[in-house]
Amino acid sequence: MEKKPTSRLLKRPTRLGDDVYNAIYSQLMSQEIPPGGRIGVDTLVRQLGVSQTPIREALSRLEAQGLVVKTHLIGYSAAGQMNREKLEQLYDMRMLLEPFAAGQTAIRRDENLLKDLEDRDAEMNALPVADRTLAYGRFAQIDGTFHDLIALGSGNLLIQETLARLHTHVHLFRLHFHSRATTDANQEHSRILDGIRARDANAAECAMRTHIQESRNRFLASFE
Repeated sequence: MEKKPTSRLLKRPTRLGDDVYNAIYSQLMSQEIPPGGRIGVDTLVRQLGVSQTPIREALSRLEAQGLVVKTHLIGYSAAGQMNREKLEQLYDMRMLLEPFAAGQTAIRRDENLLKDLEDRDAEMNALPVADRTLAYGRFAQIDGTFHDLIALGSGNLLIQETLARLHTHVHLFRLHFHSRATTDANQEHSRILDGIRARDANAAECAMRTHIQESRNRFLASFE
């Protein structure tokens, strides 16, 4: 009996999907694609030199984050920008939740989670400056992960889920594209980490509160 050949279909490299996602993400963060602007799939095909499939997959991921809107019979567009009132409300929510989460993470200090935080901190500090657009978009992603890990480390699932649903960093970093935001944030992250390492809940909480207030001031500049 003739043996049927085993299927050997090659899978598309998963890295391609991530690269396409990161490229579009960076364009949205730097406002190369402005808030409310149309996103042409065919245009991205030409720009990025890939087929429509990874582009549509990336746009679906961005839609789930609230960065992209898909309208029936029209297509994709960049989500609108948050206004000042929404920004203030977002920071009020962060101020209530994130300092507490940082303090609890310090008390519960998990060595594996601390290592993840230190790795993310190192990544943010080591980002290349040659392509500021890509670096800024990548910083926003890692910064979001850094804060998500602290929420996770608090042991409070409700806080973690609430902050995750806000996609805070995704929307904030679209407001004001400037390198100073990343430099200052790195210094503030370092102080938060110091408190967590030392299992000093008060120091971690205070450092996070200062970080959120300074971040609020930085992004409020976009409305001046």
